[in-house]
Amino acid sequence: MSNHQRLGDGMRWRIVGRLEAGQAQVQICREFNLTPSIMCNLWKQFQDTGSIERKPGQGRPRATTATEDRHLSIIVRRKRGATASQLSRDLYAATGTRVSRVTVYKRLNETGLFARRPAVCVPLTSTNRRVRLAWCREHRDWSMNQWATVLFTDESRFSRNTDSRRTFTWREPGTRYLPSNVREIDHYGGGGLMVWAGIMLDGRTPLHVFERGTVTGVRYRDEILEPYVRLFRGAIVPEFILMDDNARPHRSLLVDEFLESEDIRRMDWPARSPDLNPIEHV
Repeated sequence: MSNHQRLGDGMRWRIVGRLEAGQAQVQICREFNLTPSIMCNLWKQFQDTGSIERKPGQGRPRATTATEDRHLSIIVRRKRGATASQLSRDLYAATGTRVSRVTVYKRLNETGLFARRPAVCVPLTSTNRRVRLAWCREHRDWSMNQWATVLFTDESRFSRNTDSRRTFTWREPGTRYLPSNVREIDHYGGGGLMVWAGIMLDGRTPLHVFERGTVTGVRYRDEILEPYVRLFRGAIVPEFILMDDNARPHRSLLVDEFLESEDIRRMDWPARSPDLNPIEHV
């Protein structure tokens, strides 16, 4: 034992009992691995007060009570997106106790709540959910060889503007994808740069950067399908399948005609399903 605080009440009474029985302090120190100062302080405390209980702490008193801590926890579960400053004001309005936002963070952390960025998803209608489920059931038994023939493709837009995403939600560990902790985002904002790429089980396409302007069906055919997808189709087995989403340029008539002329099979894709596309996670 290296300090007074590590001695349990049971051990304290055992030491006092041996001292009262006349055992030498040096012998007790060796037996319990104590320093002489700890032994002297414990014996002096017992002689002066008749007790071996620890003295109450002399530090700063706690700013909130247990009831106020529970109130904070209840508020944050009702208002997951509230900031620590807002929670501090809500606590003051309800209880009259004024605390800093740092104190709010500490109290919520003690209850297992931490400020984290919310998971992002797209809004889904009942039809979207039904079609997604049907697609998953259709493909759940596919073998590795079948998936190896699929080229997963997608465009991605990189914003030129700063997007700090400094929006937090209070959540417990392991609850990232609960509906209350997810923030829906449907559109990008501001200017940016559009790129395209595709991946397969054993390969990938080069990264294509679109020049300025809107990506139309003509540009999709001329800049993507002809120089990239058509060549991949020639290098892969006849079972080659192209996966692209339901963006308007992908579903134009001239794109359909080009794919048919090149004998390129396209995978049916459910709407609003970016999470089902592996390239989204790359």
